[in-house]
Amino acid sequence: MQTGTGPFYHWLRAGDEIFPAMLAAIDAASRSVCLEIYTFEECPLGRDFRETLKRACGRGVRVRVLVDSVGSYFLSGNFWDSLRGAGGEVRQFNPMALERFWIRNHRKLLVCDEQVVFVGGFNISPEYEGDGVNDGWWDVGLKIEGGLVVQLALSFDEMFARAEFRHKRFMLLRKSRAKKVVALSTEQLLFSGPGRGRNPFKRALHEDLQRAKQVQMIIAYFLPSWRLRHDLMRVVQRGGRVQLILAGPSDVQLSKLAAQSLYRRLLRAGVEIYEYEPQILHAKLFIVDDVVYTGSSNLDTRSLQINYELMVRFEAGEIAGPARGIFADTLQHCRRVTREEWRQSRTFWQKLKQRWAYFLLNRIDPYMARRQWRGLPD
Repeated sequence: MQTGTGPFYHWLRAGDEIFPAMLAAIDAASRSVCLEIYTFEECPLGRDFRETLKRACGRGVRVRVLVDSVGSYFLSGNFWDSLRGAGGEVRQFNPMALERFWIRNHRKLLVCDEQVVFVGGFNISPEYEGDGVNDGWWDVGLKIEGGLVVQLALSFDEMFARAEFRHKRFMLLRKSRAKKVVALSTEQLLFSGPGRGRNPFKRALHEDLQRAKQVQMIIAYFLPSWRLRHDLMRVVQRGGRVQLILAGPSDVQLSKLAAQSLYRRLLRAGVEIYEYEPQILHAKLFIVDDVVYTGSSNLDTRSLQINYELMVRFEAGEIAGPARGIFADTLQHCRRVTREEWRQSRTFWQKLKQRWAYFLLNRIDPYMARRQWRGLPD
């Protein structure tokens, strides 16, 4: 989709569309390739990416790869040797150490030649291969040409330099440099991470919800703050409509239980809740009137308080139509959760599990992350 003479946006649905487009962009690169990913698995798909990156090195392209050390924990120690031998650079973000285990880089980003970029929720893993309906996890990616691409390339440079996770003295007393907003004409880049300061994505979403009339969200892991939950309910109270597509099957059962602990109040307030049924849901897509968000961040405590995340906010009305199309198509594969059905189906044991999951993810997880953040050496 072309928005006038400005940037070009193209939505990608599930791995069947996301991965071929990414591999083609790497093959077409002539100067630089920057790949930042949370989970990179040693599988046929992962080897395809490695070989494509090696071919780029053979053309004289500068290739840099950044993976998270926990998200990509099962990669063998020599997996990247051939890429390094071809001239590529590979780093692990926050190398595994017990005293800083909780702080992770959850961003997903591919930048080629500072001209084309891919953002979304996808990882490079066999679970994502498929159409998201018949097989493979359901996820969403966005290909962007022009506009904010250079700024995203600069953000990769910052994260690549930060990979060893070393900090200057007294930095814990300062506002986190990872939390910032880069504003262009109709787009905003919302960068977040651990440390002091407000989460830019959370803040922008709160401000948009204050005046929203129609809200549609596809969220893999849903545990928003009290303030955001209140914002969603207020939209309905003002006569607006809120539709949430959440996980049916989930790869993180604890997260699903925690999300379900919030259903009763949301349903009572008139919020519509749907669960995606065919496959595991992993997408992150937020449509607030004509404003669209996409990227790596979920609407849960870990994304909003702990992880390094990247979200893009679009105000251009042209991108909202196709985003609503994705929402409508996804909705066809969902089961609506009604207030009466939910009230009757919950047993005491289910309520107990849901409340315990909420406590673990909303209290214990951020508490442990804060302890490790404060205890990091200078």
